[in-house]
Amino acid sequence: MVGAGVIGLLTAVDAVRVGHEVIVVDQGDIPNPRAASFDRHRVIRALHMDDPAATAAALQAHVRWVQLQDWLGVPLYVQVGALTVLARPDLARARAAVTGASAAVTGEAVTGAGAAARALDPDGLAAAYPHVRFPAGAGGLLESRAGVLLADRVLGACADWLRRHPRATLHPHRRAVGVDGDRATVRFADGEVIGADAVLVATGPWSRDLLGPDVADDLVLYRQTMLYCDAGPAWSSTPPMLRLGADGGAWFVPPVAGTPLKLSSASACRIVAEVADDATPRQWRDHLIDVFSGVIARFRADWVVQARDAYYLAPASAQAPTLVVMGPSALSFAACGGSSFKFAPLIARSLVGRLSGVEPEPTGLDPFDRAIARSPYEVRPAMRGIS
Repeated sequence: MVGAGVIGLLTAVDAVRVGHEVIVVDQGDIPNPRAASFDRHRVIRALHMDDPAATAAALQAHVRWVQLQDWLGVPLYVQVGALTVLARPDLARARAAVTGASAAVTGEAVTGAGAAARALDPDGLAAAYPHVRFPAGAGGLLESRAGVLLADRVLGACADWLRRHPRATLHPHRRAVGVDGDRATVRFADGEVIGADAVLVATGPWSRDLLGPDVADDLVLYRQTMLYCDAGPAWSSTPPMLRLGADGGAWFVPPVAGTPLKLSSASACRIVAEVADDATPRQWRDHLIDVFSGVIARFRADWVVQARDAYYLAPASAQAPTLVVMGPSALSFAACGGSSFKFAPLIARSLVGRLSGVEPEPTGLDPFDRAIARSPYEVRPAMRGIS
């Protein structure tokens, strides 16, 4: 595994659990605090309007996260629900989508008290969350099987488990400079070449050059500004909220399990040419303060205790897959912000199947599933190692 973000680490854990030997390399620490997936928290929710397959996949991911938390024995998931702000005509359709997808997830593994989703009209929103200013006339869909993933704890728990396992080897501070997809080899900056039966390049913001121009040109580098705030303990019972603000692009994650209140907006995400530092320019800090002065009642600039910029790669278009087959036994996956994180347990299991030469388990994410099946499977009786 080249890259020790959430995709690389979860894929490594799944591969070891089914009997493979795994090598994980990263140019920084493992986990790497500058990885696209490293943060205090991420949101998981089911609703994907007009995409029932992705909605069902998100509910299945919820199940996998609960199972992973129980298996690792580390608190990773705070199930406080999630609220999506919607125009009133969309509420019934959105609730039906989540409820129907929940009913389709078989067995008793779907956990969470109460209905899968509850619609709130404007009066209900105002009564439940008086500290938030919602767009005029908007309602909300409150999902119960949703909440906050403690991202840095997820990465740390996976890395710790791999360090303790005899079939896993971790190599921090090893910068990969080339991948041969046909031979399943990785070349490092010091000239060493490591070969394995299969290679996964879990691409982060710095690794676009590993993929070659045909692949790299389809990926776009984004820089996102986020604010972290001390808002007091009362906010911990508030669910994450999305589609806030005048343009519907603002969102926040509540302060759970010792984390701060996290604020950002689509308007604070911009395309950049290269990775620079993670210091936030004053203009973007001020921009988000201005946005949330209109979203949160009595919001003050002195709530902000930290501003941070993060980078991530994503496909240039919605039709382009985040996964690319680099060779018979080599894959690359472009981590794309929060959406990759919440689906990571599904993606990791499917990647292990494909790298092992067996039919990969479908995720329900159409572009990913089509990409992972792009080339014929090479069935091998046993894996010497996955790098």
